[in-house]
Amino acid sequence: MEGIGHRTLRVNGINIHVAEKGDGPIVLFVHGFPELWYSWRHQILSLAARGYRAVAPDLRGYGDSDCPPSASDYSIFHLVGDLVALVHALGQDQVFVVGHDWGAVVAWWLCVLRPDMVKALVNLSVPYSPRNPRRRTVESLRAIFGDDYYMCRFQEHGAIEAEFEQIGTTSVVKRFLTYRTPAAIFISKEKGIDGSFEAAATLPSWLSAADVEYFANKFEKSGFTGGLNYYRCLDLNWELTAPWTGVQIKVPVKFIVGDLDLTYHTPGVQDYIHKGGFRKRVPFLQDVVVMEGVGHFINQERPQEVSDHIYDFIKKFY
Repeated sequence: MEGIGHRTLRVNGINIHVAEKGDGPIVLFVHGFPELWYSWRHQILSLAARGYRAVAPDLRGYGDSDCPPSASDYSIFHLVGDLVALVHALGQDQVFVVGHDWGAVVAWWLCVLRPDMVKALVNLSVPYSPRNPRRRTVESLRAIFGDDYYMCRFQEHGAIEAEFEQIGTTSVVKRFLTYRTPAAIFISKEKGIDGSFEAAATLPSWLSAADVEYFANKFEKSGFTGGLNYYRCLDLNWELTAPWTGVQIKVPVKFIVGDLDLTYHTPGVQDYIHKGGFRKRVPFLQDVVVMEGVGHFINQERPQEVSDHIYDFIKKFY
């Protein structure tokens, strides 16, 4: 795709596939679920054209990167460790970081554990969520949303994979990337994913059939278990990160979210973002952008705007 290069690097004991383009300071793009480096295709081209070296890995468990077999191989320490080793493999000590969805979570924790490696951070969709010392993560989610909440359903090893297989990889990709209704984040055991996530009748303008095919082909190869294991480590991460309870993010941050993003409409999230709680935990937060008329997959839905926001922020630190 338009001069984007690809290679595989051995980092942190596994093989990680990397897409990259351009010369200059490195901008490391970290994708979410169920996505790939390809989610950043527009930003790679845009930032490379503006004098940066854009680097986007397939995270462990995804695409052309290795998929370790055990769920415990996907702890936040493994995920952050992959990024640390990748930065070093690129010959750098410090980079700009851009994250979305699970990639945002990993980027937040990279800033917690290795703030020295992050020049500045632009995170999309998922704000920094401090550890609740009183209750495990999955227990908290069940208490708020019930057993059918997608993160709770994803805990069932093999069950969700079987449902995904039943409706087909292409259909799974289309449903996740195009969902808009709050009901879509609840997967009823009775209805299954087929009756819970409605398939888009037509693809939106920002997502082509070729895009869906690229994602689907890679997930046909890797399966979804690697990505699902990120959710299956939620309670393990809660245990592992106990020493960092209450820690702040101490790097310059810009946060961007769509006003139609279901994450933004999670109970309490808007008050947290806009009424001081977020800024207390991210004291170097410099900007919060709420983009109108855009949903969760913001970097694909509004690629030029997101690329401009990233560039306008990071250029201040170079």
